[in-house]
Amino acid sequence: MKKTSIFTLIAFVLLSFNSFGQEAWKAPESATSLINPISAKKAKASAKRGAITFNKFCIVCHGSKGAGDGPGGKSLTPKPANLTSLRVQDQKGGEIFWKISNGKGPMIKWGPIIKESDRWDLVNYIRTLKN
Repeated sequence: MKKTSIFTLIAFVLLSFNSFGQEAWKAPESATSLINPISAKKAKASAKRGAITFNKFCIVCHGSKGAGDGPGGKSLTPKPANLTSLRVQDQKGGEIFWKISNGKGPMIKWGPIIKESDRWDLVNYIRTLKN
C-alpha cells in the first residue's frame, strides 16, 4: 500500500472517531429541524442568561471557557466536549439543544432538570464561546 493511501486511511479513521475510539456523538436528523425560538434581536440577552445557567450546571465538566477541561470532567470517558471547537460550533442550534436535553453516557440528561427556555439560552451562550 502506498504511503499516501496509509495516511489517507489514518486521517479518515481519526476524523471518524473521537479520542480512544469513541464514535462522534450525532444528534438524530430530527434535531436539525429544531428552531431556536429566541430571535437574533434577543440572542445577546439570552446568552447572558445562558452564561448564568452554564456556571450553575455545566462549568464543572466543560470548564470556565467551555474547553472541556473542568475538574469534574477529568475522570470522565469520553471527555466533555470542547464547546469552542468547530465540531461543536458547526452544529445546528437544534442539535446542541437536543444533546443538552437528552445527554449521553456521562453527559447528564438536562431536559428534566433545566427548563426549555434556559436550554435555548445555553445554546446561545455556547455560540459565544467560538475560538
